Amino acid sequence: MSSRPFNFSAGPAALPEAVLQQVAGEMLDWHGSGMSVMEMSHRGREFTEIAEAAERDLRELLQVPSHFRILFMQGGGLAENAIVPMNLAGRQGLGKVDVVISGSWSKKSAQEARRYADVQIAADSGPGGYRSLSSPSNWQLRRDAAYVHICSNETIDGLEFHELPDLRALGSEAPLVVDCSSHVLSRAIDWSRVGLAFAGAQKNIGPAGLTLVFVREDLLGHAMAICPSAFDYKTVAEAKSMYNTPPTFGIYVAGLVFQWLKDFRRGDLNGVAAIEQRNIEKAALLYAALDASSVFENRVAAACRSRMNVPFYLRGAYDTPQLNESFLNGAKARNLLQLKGHKSVGGMRASIYNAMPLEGVQALVAYLKDFEAQYG
Repeated sequence: MSSRPFNFSAGPAALPEAVLQQVAGEMLDWHGSGMSVMEMSHRGREFTEIAEAAERDLRELLQVPSHFRILFMQGGGLAENAIVPMNLAGRQGLGKVDVVISGSWSKKSAQEARRYADVQIAADSGPGGYRSLSSPSNWQLRRDAAYVHICSNETIDGLEFHELPDLRALGSEAPLVVDCSSHVLSRAIDWSRVGLAFAGAQKNIGPAGLTLVFVREDLLGHAMAICPSAFDYKTVAEAKSMYNTPPTFGIYVAGLVFQWLKDFRRGDLNGVAAIEQRNIEKAALLYAALDASSVFENRVAAACRSRMNVPFYLRGAYDTPQLNESFLNGAKARNLLQLKGHKSVGGMRASIYNAMPLEGVQALVAYLKDFEAQYG
C-alpha cells in the first residue's frame, strides 16, 4: 500500500494514485508525440484523440443516452449557476425558474439565477439548519417554470438526494437541472428524470478548471441574447467543445480517471456499479463510528446523508476552538489531511470521493476512537 497521506479535501480533491503516476510518466512526452499534453493544439490529431476517448468513456460509464450532448466547459459550478439560466430561463419566454434549496450550494444557485430570471424557492431546508431534505411531494412547483434546479449532493452541508425527483409525477413538465458536482460518477444517474446536469471536475474527476455539462438536445438553442457565445450550449455542442480553447490538461486527466474507473472491480461488478459499492461501505463505516461516539456527531438525518462529504462536529462541551485545533493537528500528524470543515459551518469534514480507498476511512475511524479515548 502507498505511504502517501490520506487526503480528505473537498476539492480540489485527491486523485487515484495510479492516475497521478501515469500523468507523471507522460508529462514530457505523450505517447511518443514529443509533446506534453499541455503543449498540444486543442485542434490537433493528438488532443482530438484524447478528447474523443474521454467523452466516449464518460458516456459509457454513466450510460448517457444518445439524445444528450456532453460538453467540456470551464468556469466550475459557480459559473454554471449563471450559464444555465442564460441558456434555459427564456426557453418559454416567461423566465421563471424554481429552485430547491437544500444547502449552501443550491442557495448560491438561487441567488445567481435571480440575476437572469424570476426565481421561486420551491422548498428550503435552511430553517431546519440543512439537516434534512424536503419531500418532493411538498415542493411548490410552478407549471410554467422553465426548469427546476436541485443540487443533488451538498458538499458543505453533507446532504444527498439518493433518488432524483420525478417531476412529471409531481405534475411538472419542466426539465430538471442537477448540480451533481460532488458526487458525479459515484453512482448511476436516472437520465429519464434529467434535462441537464453539470459538475465541476475537481472533486471526483480531475484537476480544477474543467466543467462537465450533460444537456438534452431539445434544450439547446434557447440562449438569451446576453449569453456569451462561449457559454451558449448550442454553440459549444456544435463545435464539439472546441469553440474556444478548452481546459486541455483537465480533459486529459479526466480521461485517465475514466479509464481507471472503467477498470475498477469489486466482486462481480465493475465501473460505476463497483465504485458505488465501495462508496456505500466507506460511508457506512464512518457514519457508524460517528453515531457510536460520545464526542463526535454528524447532524444530518440518516436518510439523506451524503456518501461523499461527511461533516462532523465535536459534541456539546467538547466543541471548543482548542479541542477542534487539537483534533486537526493530531489528524495531520497521522497523515490524515484537510479535515477542517468549511469556514461557513466550522467543525470538520471528511470528503471520501471515489479516489479515497477504504483504508483511508479505516485510518480516520481509528483516529476518531483514539481521540475519544484521550479526551472523552
